[in-house]
Amino acid sequence: MDLTRDALQYIVGLNKAEAVEINGEAYTDRSVFRVDRELRAKPVEMSTLTSLLDYLKADIDKSTDKMLVQVFSPTSVRVISMLDTDRKRECLVDVSASVPDFEYGRYMDQESFIISLQAKFLPGEDRDLLLKFSGTVKDESIAEYGDNGVTQKATIKTGISTVGDAIVPNPVALRPFRTFVEVEQPESRFVFRMRQRDGRGVECAVFEADGGAWKNKAMERVKEYLKEGLKDFPQYTVIS
Repeated sequence: MDLTRDALQYIVGLNKAEAVEINGEAYTDRSVFRVDRELRAKPVEMSTLTSLLDYLKADIDKSTDKMLVQVFSPTSVRVISMLDTDRKRECLVDVSASVPDFEYGRYMDQESFIISLQAKFLPGEDRDLLLKFSGTVKDESIAEYGDNGVTQKATIKTGISTVGDAIVPNPVALRPFRTFVEVEQPESRFVFRMRQRDGRGVECAVFEADGGAWKNKAMERVKEYLKEGLKDFPQYTVIS
């Protein structure tokens, strides 16, 4: 009987793995995988800390007597079990925050920049200053001011028909939406820059300038929020 190549490969694949010894070390002639003794559920996916607390307090699903609530990042929290008989952990819940996308360090036109500041940053003194400045700067007016690569000056409208030079504000303290909405958004420093592009007018950008320190603040606030919400449920240990 004629057999196709695929059929032959299937039959070959049915062969049992054989152990071989090379230079005193044991090997197998094909990949083998250990079969776990424990069954594990697919994690429930959520997007808010409120839904997570509601789920945990309802005590719907049972896994182990003790559970870890791990703040994995400013936008991710996981609920995982203790080690089981396979020395593995089961992830019951995976929470991913829905935060607006903003490309730090990328120049954009004035209108897009102004809209993003209003939609993706919390109100504040420096945010309002940037809104006012970027909205009143005149086209073809960006000039270098000094040679340190940080300070700039631009011509802005100060009245209906009046203009004047002003120093571009720098650095600025802003609070963008970068973590779960249930906690206070951390404030951090940014470098604000403007440039003139031929045929594209004035462009604006903000660059992160805190070395990522905001992430630690955000994770600590998420941790404290969850600890407070689960203070009457000792079976859950919140870590970050």
